[in-house]
Amino acid sequence: MWSPRKVLVFALVAASSFTYVHVLEFCQSTHHDCNSDSHDNKGSKSKLSQHTVKSRWNMSISNLIQDLDQFRVSCKKLIEAFPIDEVDGNFARSVKHCIFSKSNPTPLKDPLRLAATSKDVIEGILDLDVAVTQSDDFLHFASGGRLPLGSVPLAHRYGGHQFGYWAGQLGDGRAHSLGQYTNRKGEVWELQLKGSGKTPYSRSGDGRAVIRSSVREFLCSEAMHFLGVPTSRAASLVVSDEPVIRDQFYNGNVKTERGAVVLRLAKSWFRIGSLEILAQSGEIELLRKLLNFVIDEHFSSINSDDPDKYLVFYSTVVNETAHLIAQWMSVGFAHGVCNTDNFSLLSITIDYGPFGFMESYNPNFVPNTSDDEGRYSIGAQANVGLVNLEKLLAALGPVLSKKQHEEAKIILKGYVDIYQMRIHQLFKAKLGLLGEDEEDGYLIAFLLKMMEDTKSDFTMVFRQLSEVPVQQLHNRNFTQMWAFEDLSSHKLFSDWLSKYLLRLSRQQNNSDLDRQHRMKNVNPRYVLRNWMAESAISKAEMNDFSEVELLYHILSFPFVTQETAEEAGYAARPPLWAKRLKVSCSS
Repeated sequence: MWSPRKVLVFALVAASSFTYVHVLEFCQSTHHDCNSDSHDNKGSKSKLSQHTVKSRWNMSISNLIQDLDQFRVSCKKLIEAFPIDEVDGNFARSVKHCIFSKSNPTPLKDPLRLAATSKDVIEGILDLDVAVTQSDDFLHFASGGRLPLGSVPLAHRYGGHQFGYWAGQLGDGRAHSLGQYTNRKGEVWELQLKGSGKTPYSRSGDGRAVIRSSVREFLCSEAMHFLGVPTSRAASLVVSDEPVIRDQFYNGNVKTERGAVVLRLAKSWFRIGSLEILAQSGEIELLRKLLNFVIDEHFSSINSDDPDKYLVFYSTVVNETAHLIAQWMSVGFAHGVCNTDNFSLLSITIDYGPFGFMESYNPNFVPNTSDDEGRYSIGAQANVGLVNLEKLLAALGPVLSKKQHEEAKIILKGYVDIYQMRIHQLFKAKLGLLGEDEEDGYLIAFLLKMMEDTKSDFTMVFRQLSEVPVQQLHNRNFTQMWAFEDLSSHKLFSDWLSKYLLRLSRQQNNSDLDRQHRMKNVNPRYVLRNWMAESAISKAEMNDFSEVELLYHILSFPFVTQETAEEAGYAARPPLWAKRLKVSCSS
């Protein structure tokens, strides 16, 4: 007999409620103006005006920076807060007693091509008129050849546990932080180039990234944001003809690919491994200094004079990590490489590598072909989060008193309950359930088990359930609903459906249209499936960036039915060749 709790553990704070996104019933094109703006207005359920719908993409050009010469970053806060590596140069070496090394990017070689930009980032975060991206200055700025005013490029020193083992010094082996930008909303974002050449942390690498991995990072960073999942952002993607040698699947089949650089942003790039390297090296005063900086800059609710501030910080990270992984699970996202050096202290999704969005529901789904043992399968992510938080506690050990350390252990024990509560909330929302019913957990687990047995598509089962009227459910009419048709083949489907319909009937003052609207706001119609990314990559490698652009626009509005997306088959049954796709850590 299967256990409902076990199924929900598979699906194993700052955010306190699920992000709702206003839905337009059908969008006739990918043009920005036909889409909703309400993803930036969390919780709004009222109908938006035409002006509001258009506003996100049509901010006043007069308020935007028209020339890169007027764009300025600052490295002052980072440089003044910490000791900098005393050794100059980008040669690989062991680095001690610092947080950053100064390291200049190595520009991509001409000819350069701008493959993609995120208008939402360029205008909404960086305050740049998107027309600036068409200039040669921007092309070189976004590929490492032109530093913005105020930039002192830095590479960050960190370590990490990789696949369960301490890996020692890792660091930014092919990334350069250009500095912090404070935008007109008062937000501070740290700009970073990825694929911009060697640093002291490159080890035996060449410091480059290739087109296939860079397309995936650009698209997924933005897709996750518009799904409502905390994430780093991507501003642009520049590609080059510069040759880069890679053995993609580590099988001796070496081939020449082309270099690319992603300009990406985050409020901070500090991760669990940032603290681990200091604790492991016995650099306790520097560990304390970094913790104080992170708390002061990014955890404003914590009093810097509180003697328990490190404990409160840990409690917050435990809470928010549980929330983040629950959000991953709610959209079927598998990170692929959940090492401690890839887990943000701010509990945002970073470092997109061999990720994957689960298609057929399978708790053992592993997107990364390098993960032979399935350590980072989608169903293991919640437990891996717990392990990583144990490593974080170990890193905090030198600055915690014995009493605080015992209290931290108790806090960590609460992680599973926080995760389970959040998963329960998210999946209730995906089913359109209001109020509390003691059978809700069973109803969710029952559905997931049927999806597993029938190998039904995770994304489209929930989406099609969002789109079907209750009367049609009563009639058992699922024609032209391919995912739901697969699910309905289960021998217990009728039992589950009867329970679900009974549960819906008990919801007071809630029309069926309200239920559909609410569900469509949290169940995307489009996610970045690996076959979609692969199709765009194949074209991009031939200098055709049309599908990268198309996917960016469609994934910016994942909850909205879009004609061009339907024509491209992005909501259809995945092609047979999709099952043969492989992704790896090689990038």
